[in-house]
Amino acid sequence: MHGRLPLESEIRRRIAVAGPMPVAEYMALCLFDHEHGYYTTRDPFGARGDFITAPEVSQMFGELIGLWMSAVWKQMGAPENVRLIELGPGRGTLMQDALRAIQIVPDFRAAIVVHLVEASPLLQAQQEAALEGAGVPMFWHPTLAEVPKGPAIVIANEFFDALPVNQAIKTDRGWHERRIEIDDSDQLAFTVAPEPIPFFQSLLPPGLREARAGAIFEWRSDNEAVEMGRRVADGRGAALVIDYGHTESGLGETFQAVGQHAFADPLTNPGNLDLTAHVDFQALMRAVEAMGVASFGPIDQSQFLRRLGIEQRAASLKAKAAHAADIDQALARLIGHDRTAMGELFKVVGFAHPSIGVPPGFEAG
Repeated sequence: MHGRLPLESEIRRRIAVAGPMPVAEYMALCLFDHEHGYYTTRDPFGARGDFITAPEVSQMFGELIGLWMSAVWKQMGAPENVRLIELGPGRGTLMQDALRAIQIVPDFRAAIVVHLVEASPLLQAQQEAALEGAGVPMFWHPTLAEVPKGPAIVIANEFFDALPVNQAIKTDRGWHERRIEIDDSDQLAFTVAPEPIPFFQSLLPPGLREARAGAIFEWRSDNEAVEMGRRVADGRGAALVIDYGHTESGLGETFQAVGQHAFADPLTNPGNLDLTAHVDFQALMRAVEAMGVASFGPIDQSQFLRRLGIEQRAASLKAKAAHAADIDQALARLIGHDRTAMGELFKVVGFAHPSIGVPPGFEAG
């Protein structure tokens, strides 16, 4: 028993009391447990952390998102009070860079109130420090539902991939929920619920219903997507989602753990590793569109940033900077197409109230 992490002891206690634990419950505990969750106890971002997000790669990313927001605001008819909402703002880097870029659009800057949706007190403190001198009104909320109503522009960069994911596995008897148990050698291990999930087949996208035994299907609760759609619809605004995932619902396991920039076993070190799963953009878009908003994309992050002018921005930064090689390297990381780059793996979708038209970056062709 000695040397076990407190969260692992708690997970084992729950399994002993209630039986094998659904994957989504395990993931939620590992990431968001109030005392021992990964996001509640540490800063996972940046070179010393476990992974690097696009805003941490280069200021260009947040700057372009800031200018994207200002263009959307004009398409909204330039309301004099608009909520800039960011879901899961990390260290506050994206918002910091965005707010700096929009200094060139003073009317927009004067119209905004920033609302940051953050569950982690530790990250909230980092965001407060990063955004201290921003000079715009700023509020924090644990959930999107608590942000006041009104005209809204929502940004979600690498937010949806950290939401807990459910898994089902196909057997000869149907689809069973995948759960986590303590196995005969006293290790956490995957297992399968004894009874199939009723009517699960009929809920699957038609192309996946004939899956072979052993196939795994992942899905998330639609709650956050629906709430975001409702915000865009009610606030006659827009939203931008940037994340890694697949454009169409498919089979296969993407539930994974990352620690120190390397992949790890998701059932080891609960609370000490970042757990994620790919975003199913088809499912996400269906949930948001159900609220009565139009969707655009998904397109590759590379294509989106190019359309917003990242290459021109890089060129002008290089003209002023001593670190031209660093700027080239950051650009390659953001829009490149090799295995280590984000250009193809990351996708971008836009959502907008029908009155707005096409948001910047999603124009056809």
